[in-house]
Amino acid sequence: MANESQDMSPVFRIDVGQSASESSLPARDESEKHSELTALLQQLVIGQDRQNELLEEVVEQMGATQRQRANELNQWKEANPVLARRCRAAAESLSKVQTEFLQNITFEVNDNAEDMVDSDFMMNEFVDRFGPRLAHLNGVLQLLSQLSSNAPVNAPR
Repeated sequence: MANESQDMSPVFRIDVGQSASESSLPARDESEKHSELTALLQQLVIGQDRQNELLEEVVEQMGATQRQRANELNQWKEANPVLARRCRAAAESLSKVQTEFLQNITFEVNDNAEDMVDSDFMMNEFVDRFGPRLAHLNGVLQLLSQLSSNAPVNAPR
């Protein structure tokens, strides 16, 4: 076994030294490659700077839109304080309805999980039965929450 390891010689030899053609390159070619690489890196930096500027503009525009929307919503709440409080009360009530609805959905899923896995019909039936109602309920709840004021529900109406 010791003989086998001594008899093995590498199949490939890789010379990591400079080849004759590389060592004979004039200094001017190296200088040109260096300046070309520098120019490319400068172009990359300029491109990234421009990209950063554009991203900052997008963020500023989105922030301005959000601030305008929040301002309009606050103006609406101030102009309609009674309705805002009623929206708050309705959102809290509807949240309880949503919780009960989600509890019914979880019972349905747990009771029929195997049937829904085995049958596309059962799965489609489940989605048709609960999906639209859940989506609409979430939409209405979100709207009421956005329109509701931060005032307590027990405040004068």
